[in-house]
Amino acid sequence: MLNRCYVRSIIAVMAVMMLVFAQGRANAQAYPASKITLIVAFAPGGVADTLARLLAQGLTERLHQSVVVENRGGAGGNIGAAAVVRAAPDGYTLLVTTTALAINETLHETKQFSIADFKTVAIGASSPESLITSTDNPAATLADFVKQAKAQGKPITFGSAGVGSGSHIEAEYFLKVLAKIPATHIPFQGGAPAMNAALGNQIDLFATTLGGAAAAQIAAGKLKGLGIAADKRAAVVPNVPTYAESGFPGFTAASWVGVFAPAKTDAQTVATLNAAINDTIKTPEVQARLTAIGFDPILGSPAEADAMVKAEVEKWGAMVKALNLSVK
Repeated sequence: MLNRCYVRSIIAVMAVMMLVFAQGRANAQAYPASKITLIVAFAPGGVADTLARLLAQGLTERLHQSVVVENRGGAGGNIGAAAVVRAAPDGYTLLVTTTALAINETLHETKQFSIADFKTVAIGASSPESLITSTDNPAATLADFVKQAKAQGKPITFGSAGVGSGSHIEAEYFLKVLAKIPATHIPFQGGAPAMNAALGNQIDLFATTLGGAAAAQIAAGKLKGLGIAADKRAAVVPNVPTYAESGFPGFTAASWVGVFAPAKTDAQTVATLNAAINDTIKTPEVQARLTAIGFDPILGSPAEADAMVKAEVEKWGAMVKALNLSVK
């Protein structure tokens, strides 16, 4: 009698365990079962927003669920990032952000979160940092500009969107540490006013990511591209040399756009998203769109993307520390 009861208990426990396992497996297979929100950590119209909208369309088609874009700009990308950190780690609220996430890890003295609070889903595209000047500037190349700046005996001026952006940090590091040129940074309230200042020859240099409006202005002959911080020239502006070609080898810096989830998000969910993102990025239409605006498409696994982000935290952190920059 006791044995029968024992056997029945074992059978009941096994039945419950199988049911729980089956339900868990069904839930995993069901993802996504509802709308996915991509929170872009910057304002509409920028490169993060552009890629987010391309991904939203591609993910909607591949995952058969609505994928919407929600812009939450401000604080150098921290407002949008903080919103995703607080979200449930279920794959339905994702962050689309830029190199700012890696930079802010070192730049900000006090943080609501750290890079460890995120799981890297994918890095979709990157574009090299660049130094641009007015067509009225006599320098034909970056090497010419450096020689000219050293000869004039006074600090040059360089502008960028805000303080602590990748473009600001890269330019200041290049000018002061590598080229050893006295330079004064002029922050602008966005890339457009900084570009207008360059167009009007009001600043000596405009530091910006090549992708987007900068590449278009160079291609149109309205601004002069002096150099890009990349291993090779960009297809969209093939006449602009790399820093290495101008006598500064071994230094590269780029702005990338990536997708991140809260750290506790299930690995299978991340893998599902990564596969759909890669499948979107590798389509000829998206490849052509990204290349046309000066971005290089990137494909890779979550592990490869995560390794890239960790390397970027170290690279930008070293530049921030060398310049003694900080934001409280």
